[in-house]
Amino acid sequence: MIRDTMRMVNLGLKSLMLHKLRSSLTTAGILFGVASVIAMLAVGEGASAETLKQYREMGVTNVLIRSKKPEETQQSSTTSTMSVLGYGLFYQEADRIQNLLPTATVVRVREFQRGIIRGENWSSTLIVGTEVDFLPVTNMKVVEGRWLTELDQQRQTNVCVLGASLAKQLFPLENPLGHTILVGIEDRFEVVGVLQYQGRAASPNGTTLDECAFIPLASSRRRFGDTVRNPSTNRYENVEVHEIKVKLPTMDEVVGAAAVLDYMLKPAHGNKKDVELTVPLELLRKAEETQRMFNLVLAVIASISLLVGGIGIMNVMLATVTERTREIGIRRALGAKKKHIVQQFLVEAGVLSALGGIVGVGLGMVVPLAIEKFFKQNTDILPIHVLLAFSISAAVGVVFGLYPAWRAANMDPVEALRHE
Repeated sequence: MIRDTMRMVNLGLKSLMLHKLRSSLTTAGILFGVASVIAMLAVGEGASAETLKQYREMGVTNVLIRSKKPEETQQSSTTSTMSVLGYGLFYQEADRIQNLLPTATVVRVREFQRGIIRGENWSSTLIVGTEVDFLPVTNMKVVEGRWLTELDQQRQTNVCVLGASLAKQLFPLENPLGHTILVGIEDRFEVVGVLQYQGRAASPNGTTLDECAFIPLASSRRRFGDTVRNPSTNRYENVEVHEIKVKLPTMDEVVGAAAVLDYMLKPAHGNKKDVELTVPLELLRKAEETQRMFNLVLAVIASISLLVGGIGIMNVMLATVTERTREIGIRRALGAKKKHIVQQFLVEAGVLSALGGIVGVGLGMVVPLAIEKFFKQNTDILPIHVLLAFSISAAVGVVFGLYPAWRAANMDPVEALRHE
């Protein structure tokens, strides 16, 4: 059986080599079809992985409540720059949340823009006043020194932990631990730690966590107060807490806790719409569903080129049947059965699609690497996608080779022998 199959494959290759250019062009249709399927799915998977990673980093067991400037206030903010705008979350609400969800970890966060000076180096960045549990809630790590402690909170000490990028900017040639930095005009803070590189946003203004300086919440309130000037509007704003992070023990509790928090916040903030509640778990699930649909659409679009390649195979095989009519008649006269004719032409169609599939797999794995190098777009080649693309190409060869093979097998041997 194996010997007969190898003999038919060998005969099929010899027949295809008689028309090298035609066979090569037909194979190219399958080749580019397979390559496009693999490349497009790899790009889709890369984009999907990047998006889902961002939501996972937000914490799938977290619920985030953030102060938000009301829209009507934004429109009228330029009319009176001297008045103080008050909105957002309060310290008491964080305490209420902790009492309402005793098993949860509740972390308060305050943010404000300040200039930081260290010798000749300067940076205008985000100062984040927060608490001890901020680190485990955000899944961040310290690579040098230490994190903020409860003693720092109680004593309201002027200590800070720098993000990785900010540390390099302020201390390009020395270890920042133990040195002091000037925050604002006159407040000096000692650097006690440096965070691991994160590569994710800290706030809606686009500043990343790696560019931030973290100080004790109590120190933030004592040194800078609750009223700060917004540099974009030149208006003073009173916001006690910019964000409250709530970490639940398990994922099963997230949806219920989010509903409870939304109900609790509505009486005070429902009309003003100055608070925004975000559930990363729900965003993650929606993103996963969207990405599945996106990958399916990409696969369908790319598979159209395989369909075109299959039509090319059928066209070539029909032309081959016409050219080899006399050969078919001779084989039938010598005792070949219909199944032998069918097998021969199916093998030839399969060889065309298999060769295109093999080369297409190689090209499909190179293209995503080139996209990563030249366009800085993450890609992810999954083995299942490679196997799927090759399997479809082989199936296309067989399916589109069936009709030419059936037509060849059903020729009248006498009429075939008379064909010139």
